[in-house]
Amino acid sequence: MKTKKFTTLGAALLCATALPAFAESHATEMHFIMCGDDVRPADQAIIDEFIADRDGVTVNLEAVPWANCQDKSLTLAAAGDAPSIAYMGSRTLRQLATNDLVVPITFTDEQKEAFQPGVLQTVTSQGQYWGMPHAFSTKALYLNCDLIEEAGATCEAPATWDDMAALAKQVTENTDAAGVGLAGKDFDNTMHQFLNYLYSNGGEVLDADGNVALDSENTRQALAFYASLQEYAQPGVLEWERDAMVDLFNDGQIAMYINGPWGWGRHNEDINQMVVPVPAGPSGESGTLLITDSIVVFKGTGHEDLALELARALTTGQAQYDLDSSWGLTPIQQYDKLGFDEPYYTTDPKWEVFVSSIPTGGPEPLITDFKSLQAVFVNMIQGALLEEDSIENLVAIAAEELADAL
Repeated sequence: MKTKKFTTLGAALLCATALPAFAESHATEMHFIMCGDDVRPADQAIIDEFIADRDGVTVNLEAVPWANCQDKSLTLAAAGDAPSIAYMGSRTLRQLATNDLVVPITFTDEQKEAFQPGVLQTVTSQGQYWGMPHAFSTKALYLNCDLIEEAGATCEAPATWDDMAALAKQVTENTDAAGVGLAGKDFDNTMHQFLNYLYSNGGEVLDADGNVALDSENTRQALAFYASLQEYAQPGVLEWERDAMVDLFNDGQIAMYINGPWGWGRHNEDINQMVVPVPAGPSGESGTLLITDSIVVFKGTGHEDLALELARALTTGQAQYDLDSSWGLTPIQQYDKLGFDEPYYTTDPKWEVFVSSIPTGGPEPLITDFKSLQAVFVNMIQGALLEEDSIENLVAIAAEELADAL
């Protein structure tokens, strides 16, 4: 854990919605929990500027690893000692809102239109926004062209699930590598991996009214296909989560797997890699999981408006662009339509894959207990991988459990 304290040097307003300037005698200490191992330089710069412009304001900025960060924020809030502001997964928002722990967020029409399609779905529950989206990712399929060509295949995007399975089979049978990396561990990104397939088959988890829509032919097809890939995947699928597959890819042990845009830079430079859209299922078109992390403002601190100012400072305009471009994230806003000159994702061809799938993507679902959401999906996926029940029953059970978790 890293803790940093900053002091201010002056007083000024950041935006039109700001509170009146604080007098020197009005000291305000803000506790900011930042999920992650460190604070990104782009965020640090904005926080430094924010406190320098406000006399008497102090920010205790605490970077907490993801493994326990969200639980820490939730526990503090429930105990009446909430942080002023936190950066955390949007998956927590419904739980926070249901327990009346966070301040609802409003956006102008202009602000709404600036976001990429679907982004605001990731922070919406019961018709209200509960967080300011601050980090955004889509997913795509990475190919090791050397392995694929060694197997006697052409390294090109598999357009459909059938194409993907055929390619995985060819690699498995003609090289020492597995055709595909598959996640099956009891971990949240096992659910995330599956949702990429579900959304690429026209499936839904929750409908537009927030009702459970999981029990569908789209889901059954996606689950059956996911389980079938195990035949061409690395050994011990249930022991693997997505991020560990970077090592398998780098070691030439798998020919393809799904990851976010950051995957490109984590792969060995000598790998002849290609990134392509997630293949389309029989009932849909290529899609992706739309997942965000958000800035949330907690209730009960007595300086919620000041925390909202900081949240907006971090998530708008040049500040947000600097974070996206320096971190290598899918652009959370449509910077090309906001007057930015040659945004980073328009000058590098690989970004087209991650941006083009946004309109057909679907959000990480918001339910009251996000850990229950993970458990529902992992149980369903592992049940299919282990052939513990029929695909139809596994999906029906998951849908019932999800309805209970709402």
